[in-house]
Amino acid sequence: MADVERTLFLIKPDAVERRLVGEIIARFERRGFDLRGLKLVRVREQQAAEHYVEHVGKPFYPELVEFITSGPVVAMVIEGLGAVAAVRSMMGATNPLDSAPGTIRGDYALDLGRNVVHGSDSPESAAREIAIFFTDAELTG
Repeated sequence: MADVERTLFLIKPDAVERRLVGEIIARFERRGFDLRGLKLVRVREQQAAEHYVEHVGKPFYPELVEFITSGPVVAMVIEGLGAVAAVRSMMGATNPLDSAPGTIRGDYALDLGRNVVHGSDSPESAAREIAIFFTDAELTG
């Protein structure tokens, strides 16, 4: 049986600009997940560098940082049974063209560079990423 987990979920600038925030959040609420943190932020370059540290030196790294800092982002901490894997499943494949219809990326994205959302890929990454965007005092539950 899956454990109760927390994961970081970001609604990226392209989805915020397209006014998809409510629809995306509703998917998690309808699934039964709890929101333990939620805020609209402008990601600073230092936060982006911490968040994407594993991609430093890769050819696409500058574009990642430029994009995530280009506009408002909705940062959330989602909690529930098997949250990390379940949220990633709901997101769809990283490349939206490989994402199944019914997933967030399958329904709302076409471009790998503008793939509307981010979700932590492991419980360890989730703990690290949550700390980049939230203080303990900002989380409920």
